[in-house]
Amino acid sequence: MSIERRKIMDYKFKTKPYAHQLTALEKSWNKETFAYFMEMGTGKSKVLLDNIAMLYDKGKINGVLIIAPKGVIKTWHEQEIPTHLPDHVENEAVLWQAAITKKQQEKLNTLFKTETTLHVLIMNVEAFSTTKGTSFAYKFLSCHNALMAVDESTTIKNPKAKRTKNILKLSQYTKYRRILTGSPVTRNPLDLYSQCEFLSPWLLKFASYYSFRNRYAEMKTMRFGGRQVQVISSYKNLGELSEKLKDFSYRVLKEDCLDLPEKTFMKRMITLTPDQSKIYKQMKEEALAYLNGKVTTTATVLTQLMRLQQITCGHFKADDGTTQPIKNNRITELMNVLEEIEGKVVIWAHFQYDITSIIKAIVEEYGPGSVVDYYGLTPQEDRQDNVRKFQNPTNSVRFLVGTPATGGYGLTLTAASTMIYYSNGYDLEKRLQSQDRIHRIGQNHPVTYIDIIAEETVDNKIVKSLKKKVNIASKVMGEELKSWI
Repeated sequence: MSIERRKIMDYKFKTKPYAHQLTALEKSWNKETFAYFMEMGTGKSKVLLDNIAMLYDKGKINGVLIIAPKGVIKTWHEQEIPTHLPDHVENEAVLWQAAITKKQQEKLNTLFKTETTLHVLIMNVEAFSTTKGTSFAYKFLSCHNALMAVDESTTIKNPKAKRTKNILKLSQYTKYRRILTGSPVTRNPLDLYSQCEFLSPWLLKFASYYSFRNRYAEMKTMRFGGRQVQVISSYKNLGELSEKLKDFSYRVLKEDCLDLPEKTFMKRMITLTPDQSKIYKQMKEEALAYLNGKVTTTATVLTQLMRLQQITCGHFKADDGTTQPIKNNRITELMNVLEEIEGKVVIWAHFQYDITSIIKAIVEEYGPGSVVDYYGLTPQEDRQDNVRKFQNPTNSVRFLVGTPATGGYGLTLTAASTMIYYSNGYDLEKRLQSQDRIHRIGQNHPVTYIDIIAEETVDNKIVKSLKKKVNIASKVMGEELKSWI
C-alpha cells in the first residue's frame, strides 16, 4: 500500500468508497488542480466531498464554492452533502438565490461568520451570467481559503460565454480547483480549453484558445454570402491531447469499475404518413431555398432542421404562429412499444408539444395515475415529488415523461430499466446525461434504450451527428470507439 493510500485510509469516511473512488482520491486529494472525468453514476460527487473534507482536516481550506447546473444544485444541498460529507466536519451549506427573502439573506450571512465551520456556497452556473451572482461569489471567495469546483464542467466550455469569462476570472482567487464531468468532450476536442483554463491558465501550455485550436484542429476558409469564414474541417494530434490530460485528471468509466448491468440500444423505425411526406417535402424545399439565399450559420441551419424534425414528430408551426397537428405514426409506434414492455419506463422528447401528446395518449390507455412529467412546464414544487412517485415501487406511476434539457441532470430514475427517445436533439451532453439516469448505482436490471426514428428524414441525420460526436470524444479521452445507436 502506497504512503498516499495509507493517509487516505486513516481518513474517516462517512460512506464506504469503491476502489476507483479511493484511486481518484489518491491521485488528487492534495493537488491544487484536478479533473474528475468520471462517468455519471460512478460517484464523482462523493469523491469531491471526501477531497474537500481531507483538505479541511489539514487546515488547507475553510470555504467551498460549488458551481453546478440549475437542475443539480438542490441535489448537492439536500442529498450529496448530507450523505457523504463526514459528520466530524462541521459545515454550513447554503444555496444562493437571486431573489431572496429576509430569512434566506440571514442564511447567506452565516457564510461570513468567523468560525471554524466549513462554509459551503452552492450556486447555479447561470448565476455567473449576472453581475449580482458574480459579485456575491467574489465576496465569498475573497474572505475564505476556498476550493472552487465546477460540476458538469462542460457548462463552461464556450470561451466566449459571459458565465465562462466570469468563472475564469474568479478562479484566480482560489488555490484549489476541481472540475467534474463524465463527458468533457461533447461537441469537439476544443470543448476542453476553457475547462482546463479554469484549472490553470498554463495547464495545457497554450497562450490562447486560438493557439490551442491551431494545434488540434484543421481549419479551412469558406465563403458565405460574400464573406470569408474560418471553419473546422477536421481534428489532429488527439493522441497527444489525450496524454496531456492524464497529468491532471482521472478517467473512470462505469463498465471499468462497477458491476452494472449491460446496456442495449434499439431502433424502432417508422414511415411518414402521406400528409407528413407532403408537408416535409415542401418544408425541405423552402429550407434549402432559404439557406441558399442567406449567410449560413449553425443557428440558421439548426432552425431549419428543427422545423423538419417537428414535422417528423407530427406537428408544425403555421404562418399564424399556432402549432398544427399532422396525422403521424410516431405516437402509435410509441404505444406499441409500451404495450411490449413490462415495468416502469422513462420517455424523453425534444419538443413540449410531443410531451403533451405522449401524456394524453398514456392517460387514455393506462389512466391518469400512471404518468408524471418532468420538463420546463412542470412546477418546481412538483418535480421532486414526481420523481419520488416514479421511484416508489408500490406507486401506480409507471411512466415518467420529460425533456433531457430539464430532467437529464441530477436525477436517479433506476426504477426504470427502459428508456425511450421519442425524439432527439443535437446536444450530445444532454443525450449522455439523460441515458445515465437509469444506468447508475442502484440499477439491478439490464437497461434498454429505444430510439424512434422516421426513415429517410432528418431523424437519421441527428442520430448520425450524435454518433460522430461520441466517437470524436472517445478518441480524445483515449477510449475505444463506442458502438451506439
